[in-house]
Amino acid sequence: MQTLSTSPTRDRLTHLEQVYPKPAISSRETPLMFAQAVIAKEAAALDHLASTLDTSFVSAMQLILHAGGRVICMGVGKSGLIGRKLAASFASLGTPALFVHAVEAAHGDLGMITSRDVVLLISHSGETDEIIQLLPTLIQLGCPLIAITHSRLARAATVHLDTGVREEADPRGLAPTTSATATLVLGDALALVLAEARHFTPDAFLKLHPGGSLGQRNAANAKVPA
Repeated sequence: MQTLSTSPTRDRLTHLEQVYPKPAISSRETPLMFAQAVIAKEAAALDHLASTLDTSFVSAMQLILHAGGRVICMGVGKSGLIGRKLAASFASLGTPALFVHAVEAAHGDLGMITSRDVVLLISHSGETDEIIQLLPTLIQLGCPLIAITHSRLARAATVHLDTGVREEADPRGLAPTTSATATLVLGDALALVLAEARHFTPDAFLKLHPGGSLGQRNAANAKVPA
């Protein structure tokens, strides 16, 4: 594969990631050094993700593009929060999407999902009980499944996307840090690739953003005579 280009900043982060391969509070590093090591760890994971991305990503894009429905993002905990952000990003970039919490899905919200939708399951461990328990019903509904995960959940998915993250930047190895970042970036890439495939224009983007500074820019542009 083509080697990613480097920069002084990237070289610095790579050096830090090598010097501090696993940030450790117990080493009495200065707060700045510790923070740099965390960022370097996560940046290295993103470099790895970019260099190992394969045709499964293209399969996921095509599955969504041709399904004719929405992207249903589903997760629990930190993965659920990532799913909420990704649903918003898909929708704002021209791919209809919504977030369904896995717990609420088991209590009636499965009715929001149709066979035309693609369900994006987010679970770093691949063992999230609330999602695993929904698999039989989702399969019965006939929904294509894209799983950002590894382990058991991957085997049930139509398309499996693996971030490649096996170690968190958290020195305790507990808090979703590197895995959450990589999942978010992978989802952003999918949303943007779909927008390009749909020929989603800046004008179309601005029409979906009537509020804030983007809305003001759109209003200003609308006042300019053609």
